[in-house]
Amino acid sequence: MKRFITLLSAASAAAFALTSCAPANGNGQQQAGGMNNMWLILLLYAAIFAAIYFFMIRPNSKRKKQEKAMRDNLEIGDEITTIGGIVGKVVSIKEDTDSFVLETGADRTKMQFKRWAISTVDTIKDEPEKSTASTETKSKGFFGKKKDSNEEKK
Repeated sequence: MKRFITLLSAASAAAFALTSCAPANGNGQQQAGGMNNMWLILLLYAAIFAAIYFFMIRPNSKRKKQEKAMRDNLEIGDEITTIGGIVGKVVSIKEDTDSFVLETGADRTKMQFKRWAISTVDTIKDEPEKSTASTETKSKGFFGKKKDSNEEKK
């Protein structure tokens, strides 16, 4: 992250330097080369915005989608941890209030939480098994292409 911020500040300093050193003729007017500098600066700002999008905005939105999917797939019996650090088992889910009841401890204390308070779901769920043909490991070459058996013998 520090490298990204350093890169961003260096790029903006370069853009400022390019705008301030536009060639001028004797009358104080810019020559045609100033137009090229303007396009260069616009491209530089577009590249900076693209870098910000791909390094900061896009991963954050992906993470939020994953958290929403985790909270929407909550089931009774799941072991969860709340954002406050409370660990327990989901006893009931109330769709109308968007909340759930959590049972904690040996004395079976029950508390009601909103869904946004879920930090992690600790229950490991079984995924449906794939076909046996897809589970076989086949050697693949560079770029994921299948190797011929003749090439492997050589």
